[in-house]
Amino acid sequence: MASKVTVIGTGNFGSTVAFILAMRGSCHEVVLRGRNINVAKGKALDMSQAANAAREHTVVRAAEGPEDMAGSKVVVITAGAPRTPGMSRDDLLTKNAEIVKKYALEIKEYAPNSIVVVVSNPLDVMTYVAAKYTGFPRERVLGMAGILDAARMAHFIYEKLGYGAGQIRATVMGGHGDTMVPLPKFTTVAGVPIDDLLDSEEIGEIVKKTREGGAQIVNLLGDGSAYYAPAKSTAVIVDAILKDTNQIHSCALMLEGEYGYKDIVSGVPVMISEDGAEQVIEMTLKTLQKTRFKNSVASVQEMVDALYSNGFFDDLEEK
Repeated sequence: MASKVTVIGTGNFGSTVAFILAMRGSCHEVVLRGRNINVAKGKALDMSQAANAAREHTVVRAAEGPEDMAGSKVVVITAGAPRTPGMSRDDLLTKNAEIVKKYALEIKEYAPNSIVVVVSNPLDVMTYVAAKYTGFPRERVLGMAGILDAARMAHFIYEKLGYGAGQIRATVMGGHGDTMVPLPKFTTVAGVPIDDLLDSEEIGEIVKKTREGGAQIVNLLGDGSAYYAPAKSTAVIVDAILKDTNQIHSCALMLEGEYGYKDIVSGVPVMISEDGAEQVIEMTLKTLQKTRFKNSVASVQEMVDALYSNGFFDDLEEK
């Protein structure tokens, strides 16, 4: 079925998401929305020509304004400010929350039937902001994180084993960041539980590397952050929606009592269909995993509370 996807943000991340979608041909149109219209037009033209080289039917074009996202099945928000010298964590939180809020309100007006996929950081809080300001049902506002974190964990497992590339299925829950909760219990290599292949010390080392996976890339690059793996992970969610796959992926979602939490966003396994998050999968967690998930949720709640404290949501509460 022909579908339209809008990608907000034309930096390395957003552009790579759009390029992957164009090369897969899973949607008939990709709209690039960015601050610099000429950059958006140039990248859109380049991608459309690449799609022709790949014999794909997808057309990529630049948005002249927010009205161009009308009719989108999916809207991906990648826009956000990087942290600069002298900027505190709270400064970055508020700045990116304002950016996501702006686009969430545009989506609410011009693409009211779309499914929103948020990838701006801090991911879980930005998903919360998007959910509140679009006012969409929770199944239509997803945050991309668990797929990326699981991919990183799978890579580190491969590095340790030296085999199994492409056959490793890792599972990660919780917030995207230092408090993520990798789940070795639900991680396999060609169906073989990881506990049968590695000892607890080796698994602990992999879990640590997974949590630090993004920072490792930032340190190696020296200027910038990862975008290939995050963009591919985002495209996986978009494809699952467009193709109505009913596949299960870990996504950030507003919880409504699952795992004992409510009105807060965290990464959990969900079944994704053409309607978005069709169903939350509740797994049986060990005591330590429950504790780590609790700490992860608390970390997100602390940032959400900071936004409420500084008056960010005041206009929402007045309505």
